[in-house]
Amino acid sequence: MNNYGQSTVEWTVVSTGIGPLLLAATGQGLVSVVFHADGPVREKALGQLRDRLGTEPVESASGLLAEPIRRLSAYFAGELREFGLPLDWSLSTGFNRQVLRELAAGVPYGTVVGYGDLAKRVGQPAAAQAVGAAMGSNPLPVVVPCHRVVESDGGLGGFGGGLETKRQLLALEGVLPEPLF
Repeated sequence: MNNYGQSTVEWTVVSTGIGPLLLAATGQGLVSVVFHADGPVREKALGQLRDRLGTEPVESASGLLAEPIRRLSAYFAGELREFGLPLDWSLSTGFNRQVLRELAAGVPYGTVVGYGDLAKRVGQPAAAQAVGAAMGSNPLPVVVPCHRVVESDGGLGGFGGGLETKRQLLALEGVLPEPLF
């Protein structure tokens, strides 16, 4: 059920260099970003939004989503390093929300952090695996940059959008070299 005092959820799908992204927002801010948002993925995501937020999402690329669309476009064009958008955290709770908020605030563009390091930052040094689960639960990928969380040995770790998407985002931010072809 929604707990943010209003019931509008607007959504749209935008084309990006990493494929179509579904964006959804409430009056509180951006609430969801979904990778690979073509037919079946889009329908499943809209069903989950309906169930979790207790209202029927309305398709609209203006209104609540105009600014998130503009900023994502600037990010993918290499012109924006910090989104600075209001975020609606209602799809994340507890430890996951704590970790994701720390990630959003404390891991800037062009940098990476290890799962264990992020666990230490939230006062749970033994919780690296739980941090991995929190990354997997992130309702706001790209904007809350779970692609910047990597394994301590230099491995990329997992990624809900797929490892190729994670590589592309890290290359965009200059952390990894752009592929030659």
